[in-house]
Amino acid sequence: LTRRRWEWDMKKIRSRRLPDDVAIFLTDSLGELPDNVQRALFILSCFGASSKSAFVESQGLDRNILKNLEIAVVEGFVDKINDQYRFAHDRIQEASYNSIPAHRRCVIHFKYGLELSSLLTGNEDVIASVLFTAVNQLNLGGPPAVQDEIHYFTASRLNLRAGKKAMEMSDYETAYSYLDSGISFLRKKHWQEHYALSLELYSLAAKCALTNGDHTSLKLLIIEVVAKAHFFEDKLEVLYFETCALAYSSRLAESIEKGLDILSKLGIEVQGTNVEARVQETKELLSAHTGDEILNSRQMADPTIIIAMKFLGKLETGMTQIMSKSVPHVTFKIIELSLTHGMSPVSPLGFAYYGSYLAKQGEINEGYHYVKLALSLLDKVGSRENAGEVIFVCTQVKSYVEPLQATLEYHHEGYAAAMASGDSSLAVVNMFALTACSFFAGTNLQRIQGLSDNTIELCEQRQQSIFMVQAQQGQRTLSKLIGTGEEPKYSSEGRDILAS
Repeated sequence: LTRRRWEWDMKKIRSRRLPDDVAIFLTDSLGELPDNVQRALFILSCFGASSKSAFVESQGLDRNILKNLEIAVVEGFVDKINDQYRFAHDRIQEASYNSIPAHRRCVIHFKYGLELSSLLTGNEDVIASVLFTAVNQLNLGGPPAVQDEIHYFTASRLNLRAGKKAMEMSDYETAYSYLDSGISFLRKKHWQEHYALSLELYSLAAKCALTNGDHTSLKLLIIEVVAKAHFFEDKLEVLYFETCALAYSSRLAESIEKGLDILSKLGIEVQGTNVEARVQETKELLSAHTGDEILNSRQMADPTIIIAMKFLGKLETGMTQIMSKSVPHVTFKIIELSLTHGMSPVSPLGFAYYGSYLAKQGEINEGYHYVKLALSLLDKVGSRENAGEVIFVCTQVKSYVEPLQATLEYHHEGYAAAMASGDSSLAVVNMFALTACSFFAGTNLQRIQGLSDNTIELCEQRQQSIFMVQAQQGQRTLSKLIGTGEEPKYSSEGRDILAS
């Protein structure tokens, strides 16, 4: 007003969406555009509401697509902002997309997916972007769009690849959708004709279902693998996920029993009668190795022993809660197998629990030595699959040696590591420990209540019922201290757990 004139921001004006009445007018005018422009708009609509010009050009789906999109920009159907084409209104995108009958769209989507999959070479970041786009197109087409038998296998294989890439990015929900789509492309005799592909798709889908708390899908996947896998060793991965699901559902005794049974079938016995003798055996075994020798040990290579170690790791976790006197037997077996066959991703867990046991017996300094060794070993084994649990166990010992306030950050790290590896149970445990330690470290009560709320929300999302009840009990204490007096609302399952 001081300049006595109008001023406007062209970028903001261009970024505003069209009013509905103008969008309706343009939608009705789509048919008046040249056929090549209509085709360009349809191609753009197949990839969403917007796409960068470099991406559109790189796909090679239409040589003149950019030229035709520029005509659409002039006519007002598409906006071009910062080298990105965007439909001026979602109704225009919808009309462009629906300009082709549904059955033909499926075939076109699948065709685009196949064409894009031929570009999966070069820079890894570019490959990931093109991979997801290509597979999304294949899946929009779906199995009914396949016109050549070999393309069923191609679509399944690419979905497996996309699922594994999504898992690397810790996006297990997206990963599951890709793996599930990959399974949908498998044909009737896939277990006979594409055994390795089928086994990997089902096994990884089971891992994602477990991580996402989808126990219904997990059960169905396990049933299929157990029924169709050719060898017992091929069933071990999903049977491991089954023991995890039992533990997460507060059925620890069943989880432990199943784990012990499978280990027995693999020729590994872990139960014993004399804990003191077993601890002494562990000490004598470790006395023959220096810390540097342990850190520089070879990697475990036997696939059967590697999966057996995973069962041992899960036993260690479960027994700690309901059979604590049996834990040293499992710890000894993990350390024994590690020193005999090489280090696996579970090996650091054995050393962490050994350090924890020593600390509980009053040997704090010796226990502290072994938990530090366990943390160093994490970086040596080439996998952080069990980092969430290792950090959690080690932090419990470290809190007796280091200032409690300093250990809070370790639980943050443990939570992040567990979420990255898809171990929602240990993510919850680290959040639970962070909340409790924050209380004793003198953290503001409102901040602790926020941590408690986040823990309960995570428990609900991942169906971690046993930890949710414990967190709700802590929340009740916090509410009374703060003065709100709110009572936690237990689920029916939660009340059953409290009663037992």
